[in-house]
Amino acid sequence: MTTNKLAQSDSTPADLQSPGQPQGRQGLVKPLRTLLDTSGLIAIFVVLFVALSVFIPDFLTGRNMVGLLLSVTLIGTIATTMMMVLALGEVDLSVASIVAFAGVVAAVVTSTSGSVVIGVLGGVVAGGAVGAFNGFVVARFGINSLIATLAAMEFVRGLAYITSGGDAVMITVPGFFDLGSASFLGLTLPVWTMIVCFVIFGVLLNMTAFGRNVLATGGNPEAAALAGVNVRRLKIIVFGLQGVVAGIAGVLLTSRMGLGDPNTSMGLELAVISACVLGGVALSGGVASITGVLVGVLIMGCVQNAMGLLNVPTFYQYLVRGAILLLAVMFDRWKQTRRQRA
Repeated sequence: MTTNKLAQSDSTPADLQSPGQPQGRQGLVKPLRTLLDTSGLIAIFVVLFVALSVFIPDFLTGRNMVGLLLSVTLIGTIATTMMMVLALGEVDLSVASIVAFAGVVAAVVTSTSGSVVIGVLGGVVAGGAVGAFNGFVVARFGINSLIATLAAMEFVRGLAYITSGGDAVMITVPGFFDLGSASFLGLTLPVWTMIVCFVIFGVLLNMTAFGRNVLATGGNPEAAALAGVNVRRLKIIVFGLQGVVAGIAGVLLTSRMGLGDPNTSMGLELAVISACVLGGVALSGGVASITGVLVGVLIMGCVQNAMGLLNVPTFYQYLVRGAILLLAVMFDRWKQTRRQRA
């Protein structure tokens, strides 16, 4: 991880910004500065959305728009905390396994206890425990988060299979299904959960000392530690939050499917990271924008939705998603080079 740069983002305070940044830019209010930083991405999304609306007959319909929002809830919800992990200069490859494990735990506990509340809490606590464990391993032993969470991805998926007995777990409590189908103002609970996560973590990143510490640590962990930031504790908290949110997403997904499936969400972690990087979150840490992540999630959702409407074969969809990930990483590298030259 690069250690000779300072944290920069739409929420970075002036005393942590790059010396090469124009003074006038620092004086802008945060919403305007965020708009300027993400205007290019927003323009791409607007052009894409208009093009899809014009050339795909069924794209711009109320039913499809609701379906589009529902289709991005899993990626969007988890992206809000993956943004924090990446801004910290780390990465979490275990989120897909946590989603599966939390869902299986919620299904087993709900069916065993007969209580939806206990089942939901069990799933969320299971996700949070895995996330906190990841953070502890990374922070306490200094293990590269890529390797640590890659290992976690395997053993947590194994825990999901062991907990479920190697097969999907049917849920015997009808009330559990209401979690995925309950709606308010025409939007289901998973959509509202995603919206709430974007609001909470947007505020956390932009308006709190916690968010500033995350960005400062991602940009220069040594300087952050010297400034009094407890870097180890911060990493454990951020990974723990990632686990909790992945657990919530897993419980909601299980409710929508009607069963706890240990095979679910394969490859989800790459889609989440792609959305974050596409939204301007630097893989090297220190740079993040909640607005950019939201737009990145919507771009990926629109592309996926359009391919579904056009009946694009699944194997071609893999090619498109891989190309998006590659382009996102190349774009991130280009931005890093530009910042270093500034």
